[in-house]
Amino acid sequence: MTTVHYDVIIIGTGAGGGTLAYRLAPTGKKILILERGAFLPREKANWDTVQVVQKDRYHTQEAWYDDKAQVIYPGTGYFVGGNTKVYGGALFRWREQDFDQVIHKDGISPAWPLKYKDFQPYYTEAEKLYEVHGKRGLDPTEASETAEYFYPAIHHEPRIQEIHDSLTTEGFHPFYLPLAIKLNEVNRRLSACIRCNTCDGFPCLVDAKADADVNCIRPAEQYDHVTLITEARVKRLHTSASGREVTAVETEIDGEIYLFSGDIVVVACGSINSAALLLRSANAQHPNGLANSSDQVGRNLMKHQNGAIIGVSLKANPTTFQKTLAINDFYWGDEDFDYPMGHVQLLGKVNADMIAQESPSVLGLSFQERHTFEAIANHSVDWWLTSEDLPDPNNRVTLRGDSIQLHYTENNTSAYNRLVNRWTQVLKAIGCGERIIPASFYFRKKIPLQGVAHQCGTCRFGEDPQTSVLDLNCRTHDVDNLYVVDGSFFRSSAAVNPTLTIIANALRVGDRLMERMMGTGDR
Repeated sequence: MTTVHYDVIIIGTGAGGGTLAYRLAPTGKKILILERGAFLPREKANWDTVQVVQKDRYHTQEAWYDDKAQVIYPGTGYFVGGNTKVYGGALFRWREQDFDQVIHKDGISPAWPLKYKDFQPYYTEAEKLYEVHGKRGLDPTEASETAEYFYPAIHHEPRIQEIHDSLTTEGFHPFYLPLAIKLNEVNRRLSACIRCNTCDGFPCLVDAKADADVNCIRPAEQYDHVTLITEARVKRLHTSASGREVTAVETEIDGEIYLFSGDIVVVACGSINSAALLLRSANAQHPNGLANSSDQVGRNLMKHQNGAIIGVSLKANPTTFQKTLAINDFYWGDEDFDYPMGHVQLLGKVNADMIAQESPSVLGLSFQERHTFEAIANHSVDWWLTSEDLPDPNNRVTLRGDSIQLHYTENNTSAYNRLVNRWTQVLKAIGCGERIIPASFYFRKKIPLQGVAHQCGTCRFGEDPQTSVLDLNCRTHDVDNLYVVDGSFFRSSAAVNPTLTIIANALRVGDRLMERMMGTGDR
C-alpha cells in the first residue's frame, strides 16, 4: 500500500485543529487535514428546535459506555469545524489566577507550568480571528488589558437591560458576554448575523457564527498546498521500530484503508477522542497506548459542573437574542463562602419545544397543551452555570472493545450547589422568579455524563514525562513528531468556557511548529 507523505498532518478540524490549520496554511508546507465528518449541511433543520434539540439531528449516534458499561449517546458531533459548529460562541479568557494553584472547598486545582502572560498575546489574536465582541473593564475578575476588544459588545434587548440594571442596583457587576459572531449592529444590512433566536446550540444556516469551519478551515483551503479530506476516520497511528516517530496515519475513507505519513502529526480530535486514538494505537513499543509511558493518557478527564436554571416570572420576556450578559461576582466565592463557586451567563432564549423537552416533572405536573409551554417560555429568563471540576486520575477515558468508555465521578459539587442556590436567591431578588404555576420555582437541569461540550484534560502537558503526556509545546514526551492540540493538554478546567484557551494554544503551538519546520526551534 502506497503511503502519501506530507509535511504536516492534522487530525480534526475543531477549535484546536481548525485554528492550527489556519496558522500553518501560509507557510507553504504541504498540509493534510483529516476530518471524520462531512461539512455540516445548510438546511432548514439548522434552525428547527424539534430536529436540533429533541431529535439530536447534529449529534453522533455512536454508542459510548459509562463506567457501569451502560450505553450513553454523547452530545458531540463530527463535522468540519467540530463542536464549534453548534457552540454558543462564548469565548472567555481565563482569569490570571486560573493558571495558579487554586484551593477549592473539595480539593485543589493544580498550577500550570505556563501562565496568563504566556497566553495573553495569543488570546488577543484568537479574539480577533474569531471576531469576538465584548467590552473590557466591566468584569472585576478579568486581567488588566490595555487593548479593547476588536469588535464592540453586543447590546442587550430591553428585558435583559432591565435585568442588567437590577443586578447593578443590587451591587453586582454584570458585563457583556464575549461572543464570536458575525454581527454588525451599526449597519444591519451588512451583517451576516440576523440576531435570531436559534443560535446557542444550533448550527447557523447563514454561516454567521464565527466557528473553526468558517473562520479557519475555509480560508486554509484556499492554499494549493493544503488538502482537506472529509469523512476520513483515522483508525490508528503507526510508529517506527523504535517507537519514537509516527510513520503512518491509518485512515478509513469510503470503506478503504489509506496510509498517510507526515514529518509532523497533530492529533486534534477533542480530548476524549484524542485519548481514545492514542489508546487504540498501542503497539509493542507502546503497549499501554501511544505516548503513554506515564500512564496518563485518558486520565484527568474534566468537563465542568454545568447546569441550567430557567427562572419563570409574571413579567414577559420578549427577547429574541438573549445570550448577551454574564456575571462573575461569585467566581472566587461569596461573603460567607471563601472558596471559588463559578460563572453565570445567559443561555439562548428557550422556546415551547425546549420546555416540552425538559418538562418539569419534578413539580408533579403533567403539561399537555402547547400554550402552557409557550406561556412558560414567554416568561422565562434562562441561565447557564459553570463550576470547576477538578482533575482526578480516576476520571478517565478507556476503551471497551473499539468503543469509548468514560469513567467519571463528579467532584467539587459543593461549589456548584452553592452557586445554584446563591443564583436562585439573586433571581428572586430581581424579580426573575415570581410566584406562578402555582408557586415560585426554577427548572433545574444538571448536565449529565454525556454532556461533553467542555471536555478537557486526558493528555495533560508538563515538564515531567513521568506525570504528563505532553511537553510545554504540546509534543508528546515519548514520540518526537507527535503533537496533541485540543483541550487534552489542560491541567485544570477553570470555570469559564474552555474554547478560547484551546484556540489561543493552537496559535501558540502553531508558532512553535513553524520554528521547528524552519529549523529555528526546539524539537
